[in-house]
Amino acid sequence: MLAASALTAAVPAISQSNDAELTIRTDQPGATIDPNIYGQFVEHLGRGVYEGIWVGPESPIPNTRGIRNDVVAALRKIKVPVIRWPGGCFADAYHWQDGLGPRDRRPVGINSAWNQSPETNHFGTHEFMDFIEQVGTKPFVSINVGSGSVREADDWMRYMSAPAGSGPAKAREVNGRKEPWNVPFIGVGNENWGCGGNMTVETYAAAFRQYAAFLRNYSGPRANLIAVGSDTDDYDWTEKMMALAMQWRPHPTPLAYNTDRPLMWGLSLHFYTFTGDDWGNKGRNVGFGLPDYAAALKRANFTDELITRHAAIMDKYDPEKKVALAVDEWGAWFDSEKDAPSQLYLESTLRDAVIAGMSLNIFNRHADRVRMANIAQMVNVIQSLVLTRGAKMVVTPTYHVFDLYKVHHGATLLPTELRAADYVQGDIRLPGLDVSASRDAAGKLHLTIVNIDPAKASSIRINLSGGTWRRASGQVLTADRIDTRIRFDAADPFVPKPLPTRLSGRAVIVTVPSKSVSLIEIQ
Repeated sequence: MLAASALTAAVPAISQSNDAELTIRTDQPGATIDPNIYGQFVEHLGRGVYEGIWVGPESPIPNTRGIRNDVVAALRKIKVPVIRWPGGCFADAYHWQDGLGPRDRRPVGINSAWNQSPETNHFGTHEFMDFIEQVGTKPFVSINVGSGSVREADDWMRYMSAPAGSGPAKAREVNGRKEPWNVPFIGVGNENWGCGGNMTVETYAAAFRQYAAFLRNYSGPRANLIAVGSDTDDYDWTEKMMALAMQWRPHPTPLAYNTDRPLMWGLSLHFYTFTGDDWGNKGRNVGFGLPDYAAALKRANFTDELITRHAAIMDKYDPEKKVALAVDEWGAWFDSEKDAPSQLYLESTLRDAVIAGMSLNIFNRHADRVRMANIAQMVNVIQSLVLTRGAKMVVTPTYHVFDLYKVHHGATLLPTELRAADYVQGDIRLPGLDVSASRDAAGKLHLTIVNIDPAKASSIRINLSGGTWRRASGQVLTADRIDTRIRFDAADPFVPKPLPTRLSGRAVIVTVPSKSVSLIEIQ
């Protein structure tokens, strides 16, 4: 049974209209929206890897070399651009050599980051890279700084990327892979201000510089190093990392890797959405009412201010915006229910879709600085795109948002000007609509609109600043209630449906339902 306050959210899809006006500045193209903004994150936690991705080659669940076929097919559909692994806090206790060789001979360890659960090490480097190739994406490998060493990290890079015929490659070939892997993104530790070592920013900046001198691909393109950045609003950490660790130090002898390019490709940012601002009371994931709904969206909306303020600090040291802001952990993290089947498992609701749509719109709008983001986490952990239960698999409302938004991959950001009513709940006041717009290589315009108001539809006039337009169409994701959830034993209520649109000269007229995520395409 739902809480009584949640029952008040059971309203028709369209109950009342609020006039809004939106202008898309097609004549003022902005930055390219990096597809990596739509990246994913997988950590050895709960059933994120074991059962969620890896079932083993002997499993009756259909698989390819032990990796679930249904999960791979779902991820291929949404064109996942990059996947971060093996953590998370798990990364700074992970020793990569434990995950090599015949699986029945690999050491069984303890996952010290997550409840000291057993770690079979059956999913290691080869399995992850096989998964990457099956999905058709790129790896983002987080190396162990907290409990590891420079030599261990360098040895891992040699093992993965050394050319065929070399010593490290021969060891790799013994384990079934002759050709090197390309590792385009390397995370130099994870949350080293916390679970990754309790370091001060000065200590971590020095460690980053040392690791950066040795971490590289030994064949193929140069690797992009991502430094550990701030936890939420620690602006001092960003300031000092940019001052201490962004650039190579001058060297009298030019080195092959000592170029004008900054030492770091990106600086990370971690930020999670929950009800309010208390990590000890993140709020219920199901059965919540309107006050909790609004409080969570207020925190999600704070993402825009966070990025703006961190980017302003980065601009002082990097006015050309060479260094990316990589939001490599983000998403909704509520308290797991007592009967959750595994650690940090959350049922997925319409609220998650609204949070995902808002967050992705914010990343798009900051595409000049945000060039990677990785939702936490891809399968069976907090704001998942995919949930599994034994042989069954379902996709979540967040998955459908990623599917709608894939039209933004690699497109050109277009500025927007919006006039719309606010959403007010108690003392919380938020913009009622959240949007981003882009133009793809074929010239099509795509507008993604989130109506966060749980009770009021919004009738929008979309003004187009130039060009000749022939047709418009739309899709919308919504549901009857703010806490409508996905279930294994029922039809998916979140499958997007056609959204009526009307093109009139250089304007499109559309009404977006309450509590919805919409995509408008204009040709």
